[in-house]
Amino acid sequence: MEMQAMEDARRWLAERGVVEVNDGWVDSEAGRPLTANEVAHSWACEVFRDESLDRVEQSHLAFGLLDLLDDYWVTCELRFADRGAMGPLPADVLWDGYRRRLEAERDPEAISYSLWADWFEDRDTSAAAFNEVLGNDVERIVPGAPDALVRRAGRVLASSGPVPWDVKQKAYDAAVRLPALHGPLFQGLLASHHDVYGDLQPTAALTLLEQLDLPADLRDLVELRSVVGELATDSGASC
Repeated sequence: MEMQAMEDARRWLAERGVVEVNDGWVDSEAGRPLTANEVAHSWACEVFRDESLDRVEQSHLAFGLLDLLDDYWVTCELRFADRGAMGPLPADVLWDGYRRRLEAERDPEAISYSLWADWFEDRDTSAAAFNEVLGNDVERIVPGAPDALVRRAGRVLASSGPVPWDVKQKAYDAAVRLPALHGPLFQGLLASHHDVYGDLQPTAALTLLEQLDLPADLRDLVELRSVVGELATDSGASC
């Protein structure tokens, strides 16, 4: 991850009496241990109230705090700051922060969950967010694409169930060309069907499923093909 951003966040916390000790945190003034989640809930919002920093610096510091704590709540405060009365945050900084972490070898669990549960489920932000983290790079999703881009694409696809079909279809069509993305694409299609806010076009989804090279015993594969096939048939019959 971004080592300098982490160091900046560690120093910023220490200036406020929150010190990293071994594998945990301590409030040096109260003399009590803290979990990473407690630190996130207490201090992530304060980053955006630090008037000594401009919005770009606040955003970088928040991402450093995310790397340091690895806690989903930090992504919530980033979203609150972007969508709130003082927002938006600088879009290039916000989405570059997401893209970099989606490309890293380390599993960005908090970032991926944030995309799925917050940005993608919200119809006001799903299209813009998806395009920022993947859609704008569809033409680069080709055989021989850089490993970092493939990692990012896979993580976004797996979380993309709630994204409107017309927004994500080009990325889905591009992902079929890369066998390394067949697994994440399947997860995206599965979520497109099962998620409460999932969005799936049956005929197009069936065409994609038929092109995926996946283990025959993959859990849910046969069922999804069957259900989507029935939906595609019903859709065709109703036209």
